[in-house]
Formats: sequence, structure tokens, C-alpha cells
Amino acid sequence: MINKIDVSGSNYKIEENLRKYATKKIGKLDRYLPRGHKKDVVAKVVVTEVKRDHGNKYEISVAMEIPGGKVLSSKDECSNLYAGIDIVEAKLAGQIRRFKLEQTPHLKKEKRGLRGLFSKK
Repeated sequence: MINKIDVSGSNYKIEENLRKYATKKIGKLDRYLPRGHKKDVVAKVVVTEVKRDHGNKYEISVAMEIPGGKVLSSKDECSNLYAGIDIVEAKLAGQIRRFKLEQTPHLKKEKRGLRGLFSKK
């Protein structure tokens, strides 16, 4: 679980239920991080209320600072705060997976399957 999560609002007062939900969802993203990067991750969640003619919307933006100077960020605009947090979480999970692929050295695997079995060496 990511320990340092700051949930704040701009033109919106953050309720306790929303703070708990955002902390729970964003906090679980550490499972996708490489082991060496899990310790000092800092996440900042900002909820902004945007007034529209046809109804209010909320802009949710999350920035995760990963040790080593890498910042992963995602933003979404939605009419439901909880759905917006879910969408931002999914976007960040994909970015973290790509980051992990860049950071983890991969070994070349031998050719396996039928071609590998029957090929002459």
C-alpha cells in the first residue's frame, strides 16, 4: 500500500468517504511497481469541480512520483467522482506496467514449441 497519498480539492470540499475510496484505490497500485521502487512513492490526487452549462463535472488528476525522478500522471473528467477515480486508476496501472517493463531486465528465452523441438542445431 502506498503510504503517502495526498487527496485535495480545488473548488470542491473533499468528503471523508471520497478520501477513503481514493486512498484505497490509488494505494493498491504499488503491487504493479518493481520491488525497489515501492518504498518512497508519493501520490497526489486533486479533484476539481468544473461548472458547465448542462451540469457540473469533476476533473480528477493523479500524479505519482516514483524514486529516480519518474512522474506518472493521469487525468479524467467525469460526472461521477467514484467512476472517475476508477478510470484514473486503470490508466495509471497501464503506465506502471509499461514503466516496470522498462526497468526490469528480461532474459532471452529459448525457442520452444514444435519448431524448437524439430529444428536442426
